[in-house]
Amino acid sequence: MTALAHRGQAQASGMPLSDIVIEALDTVADPELDLPITELGFVRSISLDDEGVTVHLRLPTSFCSPNFAYLMASDALDALEAIDDIGRVRVMLDDHHDSDKINAGLAAHAGYKGTFGVEAEQDLEELRLTFFRKAHTAAMERAVTPLISSGVVDVEGCTHLLLRDVPDGPEKYALLRRRVQIGLGVCPNCRVVVDEEGRTLSADEIPMRMRFARSVRISMEGNAHFCRGLLATRYADDDECDGTSGPVITDLRHHMFDASRTATITGRSS
Repeated sequence: MTALAHRGQAQASGMPLSDIVIEALDTVADPELDLPITELGFVRSISLDDEGVTVHLRLPTSFCSPNFAYLMASDALDALEAIDDIGRVRVMLDDHHDSDKINAGLAAHAGYKGTFGVEAEQDLEELRLTFFRKAHTAAMERAVTPLISSGVVDVEGCTHLLLRDVPDGPEKYALLRRRVQIGLGVCPNCRVVVDEEGRTLSADEIPMRMRFARSVRISMEGNAHFCRGLLATRYADDDECDGTSGPVITDLRHHMFDASRTATITGRSS
């Protein structure tokens, strides 16, 4: 389901602001793992008051890549600021070796290069595209492998596989989202197995591409499992929010939030 659909349901049902905030954060993904930060346990706390919302994030280790950390925190800030009447939005990254720098940059809306200066070796959007392409490769493998396993198509025959040939379901919907993110078409007659640029592959190229895609998917899933374990170990002694529990939510508001006035969440989908 898209963020727009979620928001429409929130408006219709008068969803509590805390739930709307969580749904906004659901649209923010770890760029390397391609999973929502909420599902990974990276949201430590959500505090609501009459001024706005403060969200604290945490990561499996203190030395997680600063560009990944900034990307997630920045996307969380964007997703929350897209909620009308939310008030002041503060996103804080805890327990990271660059927490002070990242938090100051977010508070100042300084952007990636403004936050890291000469340390920003790669443009943030270029980095984002790299991980979108990786996520597309994994999604493509998840959608195609069941068709090969069931005998619907053989590996070499995947060169002729079209989007309309992929059954509807979570795997197809995820693949379509990833294609949109990297600028590929979603017409039913588009080829499914393509390279990062959307180029159609020959029958001879397909086996290598599928082996590569499988390795990408397995790596992402393995890293996600590893990161969950690290997070659970790191925060096992946190009585309020250990590494396996959801965020601590504190609502100190004296007035009710009007869900009917919220705007569409435009954060990045998972």
